[in-house]
Amino acid sequence: MFIYPNAKINIGLNVISKTSDGYHNIESCFCPIDLHDIIELKISNKTSLSTSGITIPGNSKNNLIIKSIKLFNPKLNYKIHLHKNIPIGSGLGGGSSNATFLLKHLNNNEYSNDEIINISKKIGSDCPFFLENKSKYITGKGEKMENIKIDLNDKKLIIIIPKKSISTIEAYDNIKPKKSHFKLKEILENESLENWKNYIKNDFETYTFSKINELKKIKNYLYDLGATFVSLTGSGSAIYGIFNNTENIKINNKYRSIKSKIVS
Repeated sequence: MFIYPNAKINIGLNVISKTSDGYHNIESCFCPIDLHDIIELKISNKTSLSTSGITIPGNSKNNLIIKSIKLFNPKLNYKIHLHKNIPIGSGLGGGSSNATFLLKHLNNNEYSNDEIINISKKIGSDCPFFLENKSKYITGKGEKMENIKIDLNDKKLIIIIPKKSISTIEAYDNIKPKKSHFKLKEILENESLENWKNYIKNDFETYTFSKINELKKIKNYLYDLGATFVSLTGSGSAIYGIFNNTENIKINNKYRSIKSKIVS
């Protein structure tokens, strides 16, 4: 059995406040994109995880895929192979997507929708989004979702992955929460894409741009290529540009880039 978990981008990311348990309340819009990892799954007498593609640091026993299985049913055992295409530490949600897609596959009506959502929350705050895997307005710690009227299905993406990255923990440790001047959902639903850059921002850009000088250059570079809107995604460090067409755009080979599209 093969599973194809996809990545996501954030359109806007406002860090509004810090909660009493050390997490943060955010406001964002998550959109799925057609960049996928590949998971091969076989029933076994012992759970194991092997990988190929992009190197995944750390112990495989700590991978969210393993956590997903153990939370769903600790008695299940699978031989799992993950081929990694979604860059690590990019803000594209690859780890959360892997775990959640596996959770969806395992849940053959064994758990109710509310129960499977609660399990996904224990894996990670981004995980509930990938259960429905449609563009959503996101609030709370990332687990509160509302439908949003946004149509970007004809738009293309260029994503540039810098050589350096910043961990999610470091990014949040250096963020200064504050309320946004504009409600993101209202801007996305009522303003034209051309005007988004005047209202929408990712709060993590201030810190990540100060730590990785290349990021500001990448953002300007994507605008120079003709992007309508450019942003850091998640807490970084990938930057994407939204284009009408990318077919004839050639990216400077000094950049590690991915062409994709939104599948909202």
